Amino acid sequence: MNIYISGSMAYDRIMDFPGRFSDHILPDKIHILNVCFTLNGMVEKFGGTAGNIAYSLSLLREKPLILATIGRDYINYFEWLRENGISVDGIRVIENEFTASAYITTDRADNQITGFNPGAMKYPSEYDFNSIEPDNTLVIIAPGNLQDMKGYAKICGEKGIRHICDPGQSLTLWDGASLKEWIDGSTVMISNDYELEMIMKITGLGKRSLLGMTETIITTLGDKGSVISTSGSDIRIPVAKADAVVDPTGAGDAYRAGFVRGLAEGRDIEVSAKMGAVAAAYAIEKYGTQEHRYTYEEFVERYRNNFGEM
Repeated sequence: MNIYISGSMAYDRIMDFPGRFSDHILPDKIHILNVCFTLNGMVEKFGGTAGNIAYSLSLLREKPLILATIGRDYINYFEWLRENGISVDGIRVIENEFTASAYITTDRADNQITGFNPGAMKYPSEYDFNSIEPDNTLVIIAPGNLQDMKGYAKICGEKGIRHICDPGQSLTLWDGASLKEWIDGSTVMISNDYELEMIMKITGLGKRSLLGMTETIITTLGDKGSVISTSGSDIRIPVAKADAVVDPTGAGDAYRAGFVRGLAEGRDIEVSAKMGAVAAAYAIEKYGTQEHRYTYEEFVERYRNNFGEM
């Protein structure tokens, strides 16, 4: 099965402030705010929805193709992808921009100030789908360039390609008509519970009406697991046990990778969602979205320990 991942490529630049923001921000002077925080240092992590999903899929012995854009500071990321057996052939380099970057500063009270530069993500990846085999292809359309998200869904619909709609952080950019058109005809729509409420508000449709447009809705619920909804039933999927909860960031993308792996090898929707739960458990055990490691044999063993035979 050929797997294509439309989404974002990004660097997460994580900084730590040893004090509290509240000690340096004067409430009565916010209208002229001018504050400098001296930080302990910065750690750069590879991120972005497409990069994260592709990384976990590579651990699951898949070779997905990323459809995204990246900036002129692409060299380190490309080296990392190649080290993990991930092709860069579908990634368009935008030489006059930097790669999309999140600058995240956290204080001692776990408050965060984040700045996000979309950079190269402002440009579409412009991948040519003409050579794709529709019957042997699965596409996940994750948050990224909006033109890509709309265009690739339309192409998938026209060619009869199974595709997963994952709107996530892009939801504030959609209007009701466009979002309904995007979801319509998809194989699966996946979101967390808050995002599902936003989708229903933007489209004006209830969950059952949305299921008239997509075959299945997957709703992730954090430490409460996930729910598979079809026109006939709702199936609750529990979380897989993690050895330690270190950082939940990236768990959603890892879940999507496990889920996609299940669908790609012909598993049913319930087993695929359980595979997603296991992949997510590995992600939260490490700090960062592409720091976890496991063999496929270890993955299968953890699945068995949580859910029985695959």
